[in-house]
Amino acid sequence: MGYTDYSVEHSPTATALDYTTSLEAEVERTKHHTYYGDDSPEKSPKGSGPKKDLAGPASSIEHSDSIIVTWDGPDDPENPKNWSFGYKWFITIICSLLTLNVTYASSAPSTASFAISSQFHSSTEESYLVTSMFLVGYVFGPMFWGPGSELVGRRPAMIFTFAIYTILHLGQALAQDMKTVIITRFFAGFFACSPLTNSSGVIADIWDPVYRGIATSVFSTTVFLGPVLGPVISGYIVVSHLGWRWVFWVMMIFADFCTALGAVFIPETYAPVLLAKKARNATTASRLRALDPEKNKNLYAEGEKIDWAPRAFLDRTILRPIRMLFVEPILLLITVYISLVYGVIYAMFEAFPVIFVRIHHFTIQHDGLIFIGVGIGSVIATLANIWLLRPYPRLLKEWRGFPPPEARLPSAMIGGPLLAISIFLLGWTGNYESVPWYVPALSTIPLGASISLVFMSCLSYLVDTYLMYSASAFAANTMMRSIVGAAFPLFTVQMYEGMGVNWASTLIGGFSLLLAPMPFFFYKYGPRIRANSQFAPCMVRSFFFVRGSSPYHLEAIDLS
Repeated sequence: MGYTDYSVEHSPTATALDYTTSLEAEVERTKHHTYYGDDSPEKSPKGSGPKKDLAGPASSIEHSDSIIVTWDGPDDPENPKNWSFGYKWFITIICSLLTLNVTYASSAPSTASFAISSQFHSSTEESYLVTSMFLVGYVFGPMFWGPGSELVGRRPAMIFTFAIYTILHLGQALAQDMKTVIITRFFAGFFACSPLTNSSGVIADIWDPVYRGIATSVFSTTVFLGPVLGPVISGYIVVSHLGWRWVFWVMMIFADFCTALGAVFIPETYAPVLLAKKARNATTASRLRALDPEKNKNLYAEGEKIDWAPRAFLDRTILRPIRMLFVEPILLLITVYISLVYGVIYAMFEAFPVIFVRIHHFTIQHDGLIFIGVGIGSVIATLANIWLLRPYPRLLKEWRGFPPPEARLPSAMIGGPLLAISIFLLGWTGNYESVPWYVPALSTIPLGASISLVFMSCLSYLVDTYLMYSASAFAANTMMRSIVGAAFPLFTVQMYEGMGVNWASTLIGGFSLLLAPMPFFFYKYGPRIRANSQFAPCMVRSFFFVRGSSPYHLEAIDLS
């Protein structure tokens, strides 16, 4: 068992682990894989005063004789980053499956909404809320489940919430009025967003930078395959003898399976929680105290020093994602871009029936099949993103374990312009009955590919930028994009009917085109922006920045 004498290495005057004063120290810190967020002592750049972390009050070390528990060296098998390659992928696939489940649940009732409103004699506008209220739940849930996982651990945050989400399907399947459906859909979304928020944290916990991008690509694919599968499957259920209630029963059966799978196989991956458990282990503590009773009497893990005062707890959970959103330009702008892309996905749930049912006279179940093109595009995007990440092993070596996060952006630089082109193509070919149906249908393939490329790239960029704060960053991102995703279905049909399919698509495509240069902007200026970040513990955090034609040809410059 590893431990660090705070009286030597963590004293206020020590610099051995001060990652803001040297690249070597940052590399050394990463070797031990111990990130604790705002509950660990915050160091200051050379020549500056004490730095206050916006996530909460800076911690102070009061007991110089305390011993902090760390890993047993860089090869400690209990460290999640040292788990076997196959086991890491097993965990990643399970987290992705949970994400697939909740994103499937977000869109599956969209095809059944008119049947539900017809049985309960509700208005058309109320039927849109069946999809939107689930996404409204996504807005509020991340404030608790993302930062909460950084307090109690990833596993309890995911398993507890998923179990509640599963039970809430009963209220939807057995509902006797529209209000019950809408209310239970909100609370289902509130609990269901936990895998969306925390899977990124799990990926950051277990993967090194070489495979982190690939793992994020696989995870991001399920974010889109779920909404794609929803209309395809539920479209056939609604028109069958089963009826709309079986849309929710199927969702519940799927959720039951995922809950059991997660409860059995998802381990705890968050380092502070694991180290705290290690420090409390009676056998280990007794052994160390037997070796040196005086020195090891105050054995503890850094994660145990968390301040549980109400104000500090509020700061770390609900307020941190919101604060990060407003003080981190990278997070804010990436969130704006992803929110638009996310809105496009849910706009298509309402736009496709206008294009393919009203104009091209498809049935409901055949309209759902159009989403297969989006799924095909997502798979193509995953393979393309993996291919674009080929230089990462070389970058990891050249940058001593810290490739710049901007190296994740080429996929978004391709996906951004392609997204705008795809929306224009869908709108202007889908607007005319004389144009064969397969022409707008084929445009959904580049549409799905472009959406996935932007998501994979930008989410990987956020993970690499914020590392131990990635769950909080994802919480802020999920909240904002869910607001947009919830809003789009409420006006999409009216917009497409009022403006026409061609001009409504042109409007959405125009906004996409306006935001397409954003990845190029961060590709060039991201290092400078991160240098002033309060939450980005990357090597350019304090006084390093990079120059060169691209992140593949960069050099670090000490500006101190």
